Amino acid sequence: MHCQLLIPDLFWPEREFRDIYRELATPALEQLLGKGRRRTEFVSVEAEQVTARQVAATSAEAWLCTHFGVDKQRDWPAAPYCLLADGGEPGRHHWFRADPVHLKLEGGRLVLADSGTFSISQQEAESVTESLNAHFFADGLTFYPLRPDRWYLRSETAPALETTELAAAAGRSIDTLLPRGADAQTWRTRLNDVQMLLHGLAVNEARESAGKAPINSVWLWGGGTLSDAVSAPIDALWSRDPLAAGLAQAARIAARDLPDNAADWLRASASEGVNLVVLDRLRGAAQYGDAHGWREGMQQLERDWFAPLLEALRLERIGMLSLYALGPEGVLAAEVTRGDLRRFWRRLKPLADYAWP
Repeated sequence: MHCQLLIPDLFWPEREFRDIYRELATPALEQLLGKGRRRTEFVSVEAEQVTARQVAATSAEAWLCTHFGVDKQRDWPAAPYCLLADGGEPGRHHWFRADPVHLKLEGGRLVLADSGTFSISQQEAESVTESLNAHFFADGLTFYPLRPDRWYLRSETAPALETTELAAAAGRSIDTLLPRGADAQTWRTRLNDVQMLLHGLAVNEARESAGKAPINSVWLWGGGTLSDAVSAPIDALWSRDPLAAGLAQAARIAARDLPDNAADWLRASASEGVNLVVLDRLRGAAQYGDAHGWREGMQQLERDWFAPLLEALRLERIGMLSLYALGPEGVLAAEVTRGDLRRFWRRLKPLADYAWP
């Protein structure tokens, strides 16, 4: 069996915070990286200067679309595939993710918090989108709250618009991350209309009275249509990510929920073929600068995934393990077999040494 691991945010996004790796015990991960045959693709810019386009170049969404042979449109077309995974029917329409968010004023800048930081009920989602649909009906726009935390927007026409993925915007100022392109001004105006409309909604007044963050905007991203063809580079997918699940569904590949640990996964897998496992445990902590949460997540991945997979490789329960680590400066890929583990001349390095080119 060939196991592919996709791990967003394996490296901390702030270059200057090297101490975050201090006393972080990841011997199994360092074995896999050190003994494996590595390939790196780095974006050479400072973290503060990363543009929306550069962030997308190394995102999980970009990697997944590329892996399944889906070309970039103006955006990486995440929305129609997420919609597919959530039980919708994309058809040939143009779709955006239009996720509920909370914008907070911090130091004169609007900073985005996604729904991972607050709760929202299906009833609240339907109430908000009902008001949005009434307002934007004449513009040929329809919002669909298929899940409380994942909304979709169907546009009758495909706008000339590039957006920033929600994962790249979460926890950051939105000033430089707003929609770009020939139709940007029209859509920025619409987003302003959305914020004005949501400001006065009863559902938000009730949320604020209850001490909850109001849903004061939506974040458009992942626009596009279904591709005519999706390749099938794997035999099974294990993930909690809706884009990965939708791509697998489009490619007619088995898509299963991610188990809690590698031991459960090894028992559940067919022990053959190519299996893609998406480990996104670190994503939220990295987005919001939660160093403690990120370190805890790393230790959990080491204990529950990296160490058991290393042992499975030694015992030949896995024939090859390919690891794809996505970070702020690019992709670090490593392929390792049991034979590679015996190559004593391949020097092991601490995890921090892999974080910079």
